[in-house]
Amino acid sequence: MAIFSNDSLRQKHVLITGATGGIGYETAKVLASMGARLTITGRNEEKLLELKQELISLAGEENIFVKTADLTDQASREELVESSAKALGFINGLVNSAGIGGGGVVEELDEETVERVMDVNFKSTLFLTQLVYRKMLEQKEGDIVNLSSLSGLRGTHGNTAYAASKFAVIGWTQSMALEAIEHNIRVNAVCPGYVETEMAWNSIRKKAEKNGISFEEGMKEAAAAIPSGRISTTEEVANTIAFLLTDAARNIVGESLKISGGNFMR
Repeated sequence: MAIFSNDSLRQKHVLITGATGGIGYETAKVLASMGARLTITGRNEEKLLELKQELISLAGEENIFVKTADLTDQASREELVESSAKALGFINGLVNSAGIGGGGVVEELDEETVERVMDVNFKSTLFLTQLVYRKMLEQKEGDIVNLSSLSGLRGTHGNTAYAASKFAVIGWTQSMALEAIEHNIRVNAVCPGYVETEMAWNSIRKKAEKNGISFEEGMKEAAAAIPSGRISTTEEVANTIAFLLTDAARNIVGESLKISGGNFMR
């Protein structure tokens, strides 16, 4: 459930990448309940259409546009932005939620894996944002939220490629924010720690196997390591993203908001 009213984003058009699951999926539902018009994109058309049915009940069919896209391909990115603007008008907001895990300890990294992680998590974010930003410049308004990670603020043992890509997102966010705010366009990032997503489960499962314990025991250890004693929900992250898109956050610029239950302090 959204923590804002059903008109906090009334008629604002927001493009959400990575909408087929996890944080992106939940963010779409929260924004729809706040009155936003939404373009949802990802690679899995079936999941996008499932989400569309949920969103229609919240925002109406006329306010939802679905477009599959390969964000690592420039032509696909261009087609996404142009078709989105044609379908629902000026893009007021962009949520860069698409991302993948990957990599391992340094001695096991290979060039193909590193390139794939950087392409999806950083380069795709940069170049899609560039396309949307050019349109925002025409009207001197807009809000952009990038999904980084707690791993984008501190080193992560055994996950170096992923951490590097998320550090890059933070640097991109902060640098772009300085340019964009001159044009009344705000750019921020959110940095979740463990969230109830498949990516988190895979990470915990991998650690549990390495330590010779069950997945359930690994889950307990992961939660115990967090000062709040629990893993964040996708809804909590989605509500933070929603806040950054509202006028309530109009003077928050270039920030990297942590959603980790205090885990960054340990």
